[in-house]
Amino acid sequence: MLGGYMGRILWVDLTQGTIWEEPLDEKLARDFVGGYGLGARMTYDRMPAHVDPLGPENILGFLTGPLTGTPCIEGNRFVVTCKSPLTDAWGDANCGGTFGPALKFAGFDAVFFTGKAAAPVYLHINDGVATLQSAEHLWGRDSNETEDALKEELGKETEVACIGQAGEKISLISGIMNDYGRAAGRSGVGAVMGSKNLKAIACQGKQEVPLADPVRAKELRREYMKRTEPGMHDFFKTTGTVGILGPGVFNGDSPVKNWGGAGQVDFPKGFANFDPDRVMEFQERKYGCWQCTMACGGHMAVHDGPYAVKTHKVEYETGAAFGTMTLNDNFPSLVKINDICNRYGFDSISAGCTVAFAVECYENGILTKADTGGLELTWGSHEAMVELLILMGERKGIGDVLADGVRKAAERIGKGAEQFAMHIQGEEVPMHDPKLQPGLAVTYLLDATPARHTQGGELNPVPGLGIKIPPREQQAGRGPLHKELVSLVHVVNSAGVCLFGYLSYDFHFMPDFLTAVTGEPWDVKRIEVAGERISNMRHALNLREGLNPLHWHMPGRLIGQPPLEAGTHKGFSVDLQTQVKDYLVAMDWDPETTKPRAAKLRELGLEDLVDLVGV
Repeated sequence: MLGGYMGRILWVDLTQGTIWEEPLDEKLARDFVGGYGLGARMTYDRMPAHVDPLGPENILGFLTGPLTGTPCIEGNRFVVTCKSPLTDAWGDANCGGTFGPALKFAGFDAVFFTGKAAAPVYLHINDGVATLQSAEHLWGRDSNETEDALKEELGKETEVACIGQAGEKISLISGIMNDYGRAAGRSGVGAVMGSKNLKAIACQGKQEVPLADPVRAKELRREYMKRTEPGMHDFFKTTGTVGILGPGVFNGDSPVKNWGGAGQVDFPKGFANFDPDRVMEFQERKYGCWQCTMACGGHMAVHDGPYAVKTHKVEYETGAAFGTMTLNDNFPSLVKINDICNRYGFDSISAGCTVAFAVECYENGILTKADTGGLELTWGSHEAMVELLILMGERKGIGDVLADGVRKAAERIGKGAEQFAMHIQGEEVPMHDPKLQPGLAVTYLLDATPARHTQGGELNPVPGLGIKIPPREQQAGRGPLHKELVSLVHVVNSAGVCLFGYLSYDFHFMPDFLTAVTGEPWDVKRIEVAGERISNMRHALNLREGLNPLHWHMPGRLIGQPPLEAGTHKGFSVDLQTQVKDYLVAMDWDPETTKPRAAKLRELGLEDLVDLVGV
């Protein structure tokens, strides 16, 4: 077996209550790396098309990568995969924390669930031995309480991935939590877990991840920790993502007023109140995922007032979704909101976007006090937003209408509410504006999991490769660059490495660690090819469902159509048509159907896909 892999895949049929192991296929590991690359290939092979995302046939996977739990820089990630109930397309969610390495130390590269348990259960993996246990005593508890209970029941060394009440109540914007605040948030994966009556996975074990060259792997870690320029290492180490919340209002990265406003015009106080020095005053101590070199996270505290709480640091996406999007400049309320999202198990991006949608509906008379149960959902009304979020978690009143995200809410409300629903194929859009970085629009529209900012593209240059991001006005001809960046990130994600490592260290750490850990020769070119293969594999799952991303709606507000009349992005529009055309040419996908050319599939070793999804 290749180094970096435990060589064992666990399968659980929740309907029958049966568990079995399968060996990891080495060819699949070589071709698809791990994580969602491996998950997409195995799901395509084992799950038929057109299954109900909330039905027993949907396969829910938890997968690590070959660099998870190794000396690799930021090798601490895992992914959750399934058919998404939010988009009806391929779904995956990436997460850090402690659970990914723990799954490998317990003896497995991945665990897949099928079926539905008759009553709530959790899976306990103890040093290579897996059993299903009743979770009826855990059902109804929030994610922190669940983790506490399982650690008390099984031992403090236990690492837990679980859902809160939002997942139990099948909220389509629920995620899966671990380490008291790390979230596999996107794609509605928490709803799938809840639909299976699966409350948690608890892992224990001290098995070592086999390394082809352990001495070299440790040497590489020491070497690369000295090679952080010109990346974002110092930024992540100093403030973490919350440090861009205030500057994002000024430079136009942070969407404002449900994507309808301009930060410098509609929310100028956000720049000052979200100043990095000011928000960092709430941090009591730093936090890092497993063996992180930067510890971009932290623990924050509000010591008095209605929002008194101690919880994980507010991340940028949460702060923008509930802050700039709603014109809420009360940072203590954002700390409280972050804790509520973590405990209920909400995807904070989708939850914040849904609250912003509700505020704009209220502003325009589409929702009234009678609809909201008396809540006055005005811009900046943080007290009402906190109450609304709890109602969403409990699925009570207006919260029940909103608990499945903006697409479903707009359908239920009617009256023209859809004009304020900022989503692509059901997925709420993340907090980075394509009008600042136009390539993001292509990623948001054409990735197999739409509206995602962690799937590659032009978010930042890549240290060590000399890649130059063209100015935003230069929109034609970006296709080859976009393809390269997407391919690199697919392998970073699939290998079990944090995206922040990719943004902070000389990129050559990736092929160097893959070589030392697996024993296979890796270089940047092999990574690009593997990433392209993963792109096509994930895309094939959507094509098999009959989905063409060119038919997905891109809200005009996201791309400046019509252009804003004030602020940083005044007069600017993203030329989406040109960028999409260039990317499809670079990928060798048909310009109308987006189906890959048969020759491209064969070149990537995907011959079996030709007849079904190729042209």
